Amino acid sequence: MDYTITLTDTEVKALEYIAADPKEWITNAAQTRARRSIAEILPLLTAHCNTNSIQLAVGEDAQVTQAYSLGVIKKASQVTSSTK
Repeated sequence: MDYTITLTDTEVKALEYIAADPKEWITNAAQTRARRSIAEILPLLTAHCNTNSIQLAVGEDAQVTQAYSLGVIKKASQVTSSTK
């Protein structure tokens, strides 16, 4: 999936101070955070499936999808909106 962001000239200059390639840095930051989220989600799903005798989906992609479909996890936007 592709995402497009807009940065000001100052924001680009600031990123160039810490990264040789700002686009690469942004991509790496997003991918790293996504991997961390997957590492948090999988044990939650496994515990839920074991407790409820539910067959665990095969593969990380399917397991993240299963975690959503079983209600083990919710999108942050759903959690935030339900607390308002």
